[in-house]
Amino acid sequence: MKTKIFLIALLSILISSCKKETKKNTSNLESSISIKYAKGFSLKVEDGVKKLIINAPYQNTNKTFEYIISSESLESKRKINHIYVPISKMVITSTTHVPMVELLGEENSIAGFPYAKYVSSEKTRALIDDGKIKEIGKESSLNTEILLDLQPDLVVGYSVSSADKSLTTIEKSGIPVIYNGDWLEETPLGRAEWIKFFGVLYNKEKEADSIFNIIEKNYLNARALASKTEKQPTILSGAIMNKDIWNLPAGDSFVAQFLKDANLNYLWQNTEGKGSLSLSFESIFDKGANADFWIAPGYFSSKEQMLQNNQIYQQFDAFKEDKIYTPSTKKGATGGIIYYELAPTRPDLVLKDLIKITNPDLLKNYELTFFEKMQ
Repeated sequence: MKTKIFLIALLSILISSCKKETKKNTSNLESSISIKYAKGFSLKVEDGVKKLIINAPYQNTNKTFEYIISSESLESKRKINHIYVPISKMVITSTTHVPMVELLGEENSIAGFPYAKYVSSEKTRALIDDGKIKEIGKESSLNTEILLDLQPDLVVGYSVSSADKSLTTIEKSGIPVIYNGDWLEETPLGRAEWIKFFGVLYNKEKEADSIFNIIEKNYLNARALASKTEKQPTILSGAIMNKDIWNLPAGDSFVAQFLKDANLNYLWQNTEGKGSLSLSFESIFDKGANADFWIAPGYFSSKEQMLQNNQIYQQFDAFKEDKIYTPSTKKGATGGIIYYELAPTRPDLVLKDLIKITNPDLLKNYELTFFEKMQ
């Protein structure tokens, strides 16, 4: 319910601000949309032609995909690498896409989604339950037959390491496919800025820009607030995932950036890498046994579950002092973890959560959105 209130409040602010602005020439507006943080896409207007450029949308590739954005009628002959907007019927393939579509007020355009039980949002969940959004298979195996029957205007897909075979089949059938690489962004605001990608597809660039500006302002204000305190609690993260190997965020990772912006002393902040580290338990214990807080201990949702997995966790101070916080306990009606769906769109709320947990006096009236103290 609280997540829903945040989304409604943000839309209200947007609508209010839009009413106060005067209308601008469309071509000038399109040319003025800038990408400040995201590296995975860009928007250009050249000689009156709008182009959406997707850069390296999956790992281990240098491929760039360029799409011409056109407002021509969908009844006209489709052309390769042309996307006709606004999209009225879309298939999306990641829960991270859902909040961005909702903030633009376009959830009714979603026609299909894979493994829909992961979706937590109340609005989109209701559409799924009413049969208005069709199940199109699992996240790693799309049901191309169902998808083709839907005949969407566009499929927004993603892939980890190469072009997805199911999406390639869909594309060959004549349905446009575009890859979304938001998950590869290296900064919290870079991920959130992908709402501008959806703004292009719905011909709502102005609205997307306004929404992102609000999120950016909230994030930067929270970061500035955290920077004023000299108190920098030490942070441990991750857990043992395989034998005695402990996985935790690397120093240049997306998660480490959150901890840095919250003005926290993440004990592995000086390590290299943008993904995760795999370290021995001994090295973790030597450095992190006395950490003030333990943030996101792997997939665990309770202290009892942790001990069932490995009794060694109780040797850490953060475990003894009940200072473990996890996002895995806040779930939607069908079990989807809200953090994984909404956090990429609302990094400002993630940052506020971290500040509230570690320096609560800085945000006395704020209630946690994603994290909870582990019981």
